[in-house]
Amino acid sequence: MSDFIEALTQAVTDACSRHPESGAGSAGWNEPLWAALEQIGVTLLSVAEERGGAGGDLLTAAAVLEVLGAHSATVPFAETALQAGWQLAESGVTIPAGPMTAAVGGPEVELARVPDGWVLDGKIARVPWARYARHLVLLVGRNVVLLRRGEIDVRTGSNLAGEPRDDVIFDRIPVQADRIHPLPEDSPVDARLFTARGAFGRSALMAGAARRSLEMSLSYAADRHQFGRALDQFQAVQQQLAGMAGEVLVCKVVAESAAQALDEGSSWQTAIAAAKTAAGDSAGKVAKIAHQIHGAIGFTEEHDLRQSTTRIWSWRDEFGSVGESAEELGALVAAAGADGIWPLLVDRPIP
Repeated sequence: MSDFIEALTQAVTDACSRHPESGAGSAGWNEPLWAALEQIGVTLLSVAEERGGAGGDLLTAAAVLEVLGAHSATVPFAETALQAGWQLAESGVTIPAGPMTAAVGGPEVELARVPDGWVLDGKIARVPWARYARHLVLLVGRNVVLLRRGEIDVRTGSNLAGEPRDDVIFDRIPVQADRIHPLPEDSPVDARLFTARGAFGRSALMAGAARRSLEMSLSYAADRHQFGRALDQFQAVQQQLAGMAGEVLVCKVVAESAAQALDEGSSWQTAIAAAKTAAGDSAGKVAKIAHQIHGAIGFTEEHDLRQSTTRIWSWRDEFGSVGESAEELGALVAAAGADGIWPLLVDRPIP
């Protein structure tokens, strides 16, 4: 880790410590923490400086996401920095202040011309943080549409961890022409890359949540005594903790690998599919072992462990489940053929 990333993650860690989450099971968002992150200058970390961002790369964003995942931070950092800000920057738009969320308009969404302008009609399910975002950035075809929160109808929902996952309804809402921004012909923005950036974000968050689950398990096993000994004195528990540590490292490495692939901007498909598959599988194993070590107390509303594990279980199914990512990875390997597997894995041709 570079000195810059270490200093940045320490600043984010300090901010999370100063503004802890308000309580177990809360579906709200941490406005004081968001304000602190804006003051640090990371909320648009991966957006170029000339577009109003911090000019950082996704490897740096991965380190910040890991910290936020470890603290179960209820802020839309991934949505603002990785998806909304990215789309606006690619379309040459001045990025507005405040928390944002982003979505892709699928077949149920239509952006159509009318005699006096444009209208947007349709529905998008389970948009993260829609009720709290100041703006929604919507990709419709090759257009990026910027909408204010008050212009859309939101029907609230949540994931297993209580994080907002809201349905957004567009009932033929009028859209001014200056809110519709065509993408340049050479822009890489599309639905697949949008999903890939979302999958990377969830992988990095899972790395943090898995690390926190391990830390809590180590502490609990040292403090809890059974049959006259601390739990971490039993060989079976030691083996479980060692296994958790290995899976936590897998989560971190694959998230960083995905970040580097996206930063390079070329052959990111294999890295993203592998990262989402491996991170989801490894983080799931960590959550399972953590609850085995903690016993029933780890499932209670009052215990912090479930704040990490319910997020792991939720995040691993967003932007492609483990199974879907594994199928995509298998398809890429099969398409490469016997002679193409090694170049596919190392991302360079055979000399």
